[in-house]
Amino acid sequence: MTRPFAGAMSRRYFLQVTGTGLVTATALGTSGLFGRAEAAPYEKFTWISPRGTLEVLDDYPYWAAKKAGYFGDLDTDMQPGPSDGTATVKFVDVGQADMGFPSPGVFSFALQNGMKLKSVFHMGARDTFSIAFRKGEGMTDLRGLEGKTMLLGSAAWQAITDPMLAAQGVDVSKVKYVEAGWPTWGTALAGGQGDAALSWEGLRAEWIATGLKFDYWLGVQKSKLPANTFVVRAADLEDPDRKAFLEKYLRGWAMGLEFGHQNPRAAVEAVFEQFPAFAKNTGPELGTTSLLQQDNVFRGDMDKREGWGSHDMASWQSFFDLTLKLGQIKEAVKVEDVCTNELIKGANDFDHAKVKADADAYKLSDAFAAIDVENVRAHMFDDAV
Repeated sequence: MTRPFAGAMSRRYFLQVTGTGLVTATALGTSGLFGRAEAAPYEKFTWISPRGTLEVLDDYPYWAAKKAGYFGDLDTDMQPGPSDGTATVKFVDVGQADMGFPSPGVFSFALQNGMKLKSVFHMGARDTFSIAFRKGEGMTDLRGLEGKTMLLGSAAWQAITDPMLAAQGVDVSKVKYVEAGWPTWGTALAGGQGDAALSWEGLRAEWIATGLKFDYWLGVQKSKLPANTFVVRAADLEDPDRKAFLEKYLRGWAMGLEFGHQNPRAAVEAVFEQFPAFAKNTGPELGTTSLLQQDNVFRGDMDKREGWGSHDMASWQSFFDLTLKLGQIKEAVKVEDVCTNELIKGANDFDHAKVKADADAYKLSDAFAAIDVENVRAHMFDDAV
């Protein structure tokens, strides 16, 4: 898989983002690095994945919005990033990308390491993360994981699992983590390695498509922690031109989210058109299942939110307080210093009726038209323990 900007990386920069030690952008003196002036408008706005791949359904709002023209004339780019779990924040910090999509744990890692980042659009209104078990071995009380082994795709994911487990009363010092590699950690669990594995909504359906069938403890049902969010350099919010761009860009995502909520099958088709091999391996029904799982996470309880992307500040503060108690961060974090809803009103300022009309007017292919969305929705949690 091609890594973003690989040809432009100096050896010094490559070591910085992939080595065990972290050198911040300030230490590298990056204010003029890569030809970017501090207050210059974006030449091409680059969003970077936390997964090392874009061939997933997680980013359906972008592809649906791009197909529908909701980004207008904005020059946007999506990059898969390295599979290193912390690359999504490191690349934003040093100016190699403009927006990352970290989990709360990886975001707290960034803050702990001096990265001046800010969360501007909270995608995961509900906790997307789950624990996968081989069939018949699932547990409802996660304290049963003490003394057992959990498989991760990246060692960096411990920053995700420790808070989730601790919030359920688990002594995380008694859980052994094994980095089983991306994208093979699920296969490792199915093959008898470890006792459990980290998973998330959307991936559940994609794993089924590859023959991996597990029982799940679902955070979306049992956890009150926040999930992945969009972060940018805090300094970009202080520049009027960049702030205005960010608001327009996030409006495209919000419109894509609304489109996917109104017509999930059409949004899946937008992803499948982008990635034919992924489409062939997943199929319409499991693709629709994956999107519906994620729509549930992204939407949350919309009646209590300011709109798509709105942060629940109390939930985030609870998360930072928990990570401080765990020693994941060393200094207390005030949520208002690192999360903001200042772009949410503008991001949601679009013609909702038009987006619904666009979604309703979309002509589905025969394969997708045959999918019964309500039946898929009714069986979305059949593998939950």
